[in-house]
Amino acid sequence: MERLDKILSTQGICSRKDARKLASDKKITVNGEPVRKTDIKIDPENDIIEIGGKRIEYKKYVYIMMNKPEGVLSASNDRNAETVIDLLPEEYRRPGLFPAGRLDRDTTGLLIITDDGDFAHRMLSPKKHVTKLYKALLDAPVTERDITVIESGITLKDGTVYRPGRITENSGNTVKIEITEGKFHEVKNMFAYVGKTVEKLERLRIGGLVLDENLKRGECRYLTDFEILSIFNSDIN
Repeated sequence: MERLDKILSTQGICSRKDARKLASDKKITVNGEPVRKTDIKIDPENDIIEIGGKRIEYKKYVYIMMNKPEGVLSASNDRNAETVIDLLPEEYRRPGLFPAGRLDRDTTGLLIITDDGDFAHRMLSPKKHVTKLYKALLDAPVTERDITVIESGITLKDGTVYRPGRITENSGNTVKIEITEGKFHEVKNMFAYVGKTVEKLERLRIGGLVLDENLKRGECRYLTDFEILSIFNSDIN
């Protein structure tokens, strides 16, 4: 059970102050009955809330797929730069949203935005072995020796250890690489270790969830329940 005004606020419908005004104007009903106070507690998953005759679809958590464009920060807010949250259409916005796993400012592709912390932790935990597939444009072709090094695991001079990556496609200066972690600059540092510079980087897949090719850069949509499950089961597709 939760307070009505809190529900409307966390769903991004209106502020608590605006909720009180709507209630005093008799524009909010719960199970068909007008409510005059918004501090009442209701069951948002079973009670029917309507504002001005329009039913509110309650979502405890949301899971959003975005095709992240270049030059945008993977952050919830920033005073000096545009963030992925700034790109969300108004109807998608609600308190508590954050990108689940960052992409560098110049990296594009699949990004998940949610307000479910447990989900994000599970997806990002190395123990869950959720793979991430990237497409990288390099300044030079990758050699067989490079592949052997990357697929054997890498330890940098500063002690940073990268688990073995897997090169799934190698064509000219473009490669696809699958990793199981997601450390800061991991893909760029792995290729730098073998003397290659990543000029462009795009994330194509997380677990079994593939970036929707119909989404243009900067566009987003809600994930289906099936897609959410596919993140943790690469064989589900």
